[in-house]
Amino acid sequence: MPANRVRLLKFIGLFAIGGTERHVVNLARELDDNQFEVHMACFKRWGLFLKDIEALAIPISEYKINCLYSYHTFRQLLRFSDWLKQNRIQIVHTYGFYATVFAVPAAKLARVPVVVASIRDTGELLTPRQRQVQRMACKMADSILVNADAVREWLIAGGYNAKYIHVIRNGISAVQATWENTGSGIRRELKIPSDAPLIAMVSRLNRLKGVEYFLEAAALLAARFPQARFLVVGDAPPGDTTYREELESQAARLGLSHRLHFTGFRLDVPQILTDVSISVLPSLSEGLSNVLLESMTAGVPVVATKVGGNPEVVEDGATGLLVPPGDSDALVQAIRKLVEEPELAGRYGQAGKQRIAERFHLGRMVQQTEQHYLELLKQSIPQERNVGEVPA
Repeated sequence: MPANRVRLLKFIGLFAIGGTERHVVNLARELDDNQFEVHMACFKRWGLFLKDIEALAIPISEYKINCLYSYHTFRQLLRFSDWLKQNRIQIVHTYGFYATVFAVPAAKLARVPVVVASIRDTGELLTPRQRQVQRMACKMADSILVNADAVREWLIAGGYNAKYIHVIRNGISAVQATWENTGSGIRRELKIPSDAPLIAMVSRLNRLKGVEYFLEAAALLAARFPQARFLVVGDAPPGDTTYREELESQAARLGLSHRLHFTGFRLDVPQILTDVSISVLPSLSEGLSNVLLESMTAGVPVVATKVGGNPEVVEDGATGLLVPPGDSDALVQAIRKLVEEPELAGRYGQAGKQRIAERFHLGRMVQQTEQHYLELLKQSIPQERNVGEVPA
């Protein structure tokens, strides 16, 4: 390896299954080894994606904290800052609220030349105080990377300086598009007939994903299409089973117990999608959904809510259908249309596949990210950047 590679550190909370975690793994795998020497840091060395990072032989440092505001956390922050100095890290890139609030000040204390913060949602899970703290941390960053125009617009409306916010959309590997539908995957596992419409929602289970609206729609669709089966692929965060238990109880009340399956976390989502008839994303809030990219790459027609970055991926009436959030009746009508018009569903699937190949390819995302890193390194960066303020 060249001796003059850029020393880049990525900071993430942990390595659980999620869109951000998958994005970080993809970047770590695809960044040019001849240009970048990648390091990782986290709060907890845990999660199903950990083995992917370990397989890449990427060094991982761990900084365990229980909360952001404690003496122990401050000591860990100083320890991290010292580590950055000792290892002469040139770029620190953080992902998520906690990583940004912890690692950005540490990087500035260590005089790291370039500090980048990624914000990949519109902050609905943050309290007003957390939003304020995040903005203060981002004022110290040299760049804020977002994955959708919708996220950029939300930040600008919240007082962030547009000059330092850059959009690099998620990308997905075209390799997934080569998998064939063998009919031997999830259908065989769950004993679902090959000719039954299989309607799936793939998502981490939290209240912003709108799972309850999917269940309501499934109950109405089940009455009209007796052969239809439904999947919820994903699970709640570790230790938080309340929402999943509520959803399972709701499914039972709606009479879906024998028609709908909660699969939990799965690492074979691309393979599952090859058996799916329609992919549904009923989110109440989104950044830019990897699930939509994966579904459309697999040629699966999609129904999604018109929130966040979803309209940047799905062209309504051309590559899929968009519906208002929180509206199970609208979901029913859109899904019903695709079940009853398989030729239309097929056209949407193929058009979506082409759109992803043209606009959301993994190679483009990686190239744009590499260029952004290198451009930031070349710039003469002033000591103070008012990233979190509206310019005069």
